[in-house]
Amino acid sequence: MSTIIVGANGSGKTRLAMECERQAGATAHRISAQRMLALDPSIEKISEQTARNQLRYGYNDPQQYGGVQQARDVNRWGQAQPRFILNDAGSLLQVLFAEQANVGVAVNDAAEAGMPVVGRETVLRKLKAIFHRVLPTRSLATTADDITVIARDAEGSMSDPYNITQMSDGEKAVFYIIGQVLVADFGSAFIMDEPEIHVHRSILSRLWDELEAARPDCAFLLITHDLEFAAARAGRKYVVRSYAPTTGWMIEDVPEAEGFSEELVTLILGSRKPVLFVEGEQGSLDIAFYRACYPDWTVIPRGGCESVIHSVATMRRNAAFTRITCAGLVDADGRDTDDRAYLAGIGVSVLPVAEIENLLLLPTVSQIILAKNDFSGAELESKLAEVKAAVFADAMVPENVNEVVLGYCRRRIDQMLKRIDFSADKSVVDLSTSYVTQTGALDVAAIAAGIEKIITDAIAGDDLPALLAIYDRKKPLLALAARMRAGSVNEFTAWVTRAIQSKEDDRLRMAIEAVLPTPSAA
Repeated sequence: MSTIIVGANGSGKTRLAMECERQAGATAHRISAQRMLALDPSIEKISEQTARNQLRYGYNDPQQYGGVQQARDVNRWGQAQPRFILNDAGSLLQVLFAEQANVGVAVNDAAEAGMPVVGRETVLRKLKAIFHRVLPTRSLATTADDITVIARDAEGSMSDPYNITQMSDGEKAVFYIIGQVLVADFGSAFIMDEPEIHVHRSILSRLWDELEAARPDCAFLLITHDLEFAAARAGRKYVVRSYAPTTGWMIEDVPEAEGFSEELVTLILGSRKPVLFVEGEQGSLDIAFYRACYPDWTVIPRGGCESVIHSVATMRRNAAFTRITCAGLVDADGRDTDDRAYLAGIGVSVLPVAEIENLLLLPTVSQIILAKNDFSGAELESKLAEVKAAVFADAMVPENVNEVVLGYCRRRIDQMLKRIDFSADKSVVDLSTSYVTQTGALDVAAIAAGIEKIITDAIAGDDLPALLAIYDRKKPLLALAARMRAGSVNEFTAWVTRAIQSKEDDRLRMAIEAVLPTPSAA
């Protein structure tokens, strides 16, 4: 199990890693965030012990430099510079080849002497196995002095072998990290600064699951600012708040908070920004919108609106989070004036549309989408009118309106039931009376008539924003929005995600930002 330290850029994580290495002494093996991955199997082959010393200390005989710490500072870390670029991939390969050669000689000598040959797995073979489990479409082939890679596509077809010098940065990073962990001395304190560099998030946790299982004798200290990776790992977790040369580090244990999981607490405390809780899931279109349009916030998806509201309330009442402010953002979902006022009072803002996908159909946003897809002048105006007419046509189909009205009524009933308070009732009779009184105040027929009128009035008034504020047919409306660009709905949403995150052309982001609410942190 690992110990995990999170912190924002500039919080002193690298200096902390250096200090941990210093205190752990000879047992420490630290990999810095600044590291080169120059893997070349044609490197000169040297003895295993020499290679191990060069890997751990940067020099063959650390005693010549007055001991392990001095040798390591001078040779491995370039006079103990915090931002020194570690260049030990060559030494790692020398260890792997030398150890493989020594095992081969030992096995051969035993066989020649007529002794029982006890199978002994080399470090390189272990590395190959883990590499393939982490990257199932890649296999390593090794000889006495070379390593090549074979790739397989989705159909199982194999590529021509290529040398590890031609690996992608991600492949090199996985190879390098596995190798470093496997060659570490028994009982090492393995310190890894920013393990996420060049490694895709989808395989990062799998990689460290494999490494912790392969080296149960080692203690792992992972220092990262990838909050989602840190949150997903099991282990003790700490947050680096700040560092000052005179006073050192301000480090806090990740606290327990009623109503929050350890993963969510880690995400919150690892950020210096205010937290914005939103609806949606990781990887959804919602999150792409919010992270692009609210760059000064740490955006945390919480699923449905009730979870967003609960998260804001929970965080604001937990003293452990007093340094961090938060707010929430939920879909309109047909909320009336009273609902909006209540939510604003607890720090939750409401979108101007029923669901976030509806933003794409607002005229000011649709105009930018069309312009970015090479429409202009009369052709753009015609296409804009066509999309608007299609939305109104969808809202004039009775079955579609009935679907929206039923959904709205269900939400209002659900909201009302969650707010019923029976705490003052002292008997079953009181409870029964209270239930009848409070539920009887909800006129479902009147609510349905009201929402139908809003839809009818929006169509009659040619008011598309008013319709989109209440009309929540996600898939059909997204399909209508996709007509503004050639291709499927999936291709359209992928394009929107890229377009809103574009640094070169920020028109779509600015158009969406202009209609989103401004959360108030507290």
